[in-house]
Amino acid sequence: MFDPLLKHTRNLSRALVWIGGVLIIGSALLVTLEVFLRKLFNVSIGGADEISGYAFGVATALGFSYALFERAHIRVDALFPFFPGWLRIAANFLGLILLVGFAFIVAMMAWSLVADTLEHGSRSITPLRTPLWIPQIPWLFGWLLFVVSGVLIGLAALWKVVKGDTAGANRLIGVKSVEEQIEDEAV
Repeated sequence: MFDPLLKHTRNLSRALVWIGGVLIIGSALLVTLEVFLRKLFNVSIGGADEISGYAFGVATALGFSYALFERAHIRVDALFPFFPGWLRIAANFLGLILLVGFAFIVAMMAWSLVADTLEHGSRSITPLRTPLWIPQIPWLFGWLLFVVSGVLIGLAALWKVVKGDTAGANRLIGVKSVEEQIEDEAV
């Protein structure tokens, strides 16, 4: 039922994480160029730090959804293997609800920030005078996709539990097993 929607959302998040990677590499190259120009010619292209800050913020937000699909967000799970099955799935749902709930709060605050930026035509207080909507809109999109992905994954996991497939639900929202991590490394 949820598989096609999850597949498309996962593919979108994978494409966006690549875009985020390109932003990070591009900003690293820009900062490197800036350092060399300053060292060798005592000139600055200006704004490299500002642009790299925007790139980092956008790239991070664009990567949240992909990390959720890959179950790569950090969790403290030292006692998790000792939980009975019902408590594991309950803890997984609680963890997902808290994570997505937090992301929802941040996304709503980001939405408000972007609305204010657009309403007032806000610009950075740097020599570049960057219109702030330029980095804020893709940043907001990353947070919104994270929330939507989390809700979809949660609903799909809940559907699997209702159908009696707790193992399938754990593969969607649970901690990766050592075997799964080894398989990921082999690929």
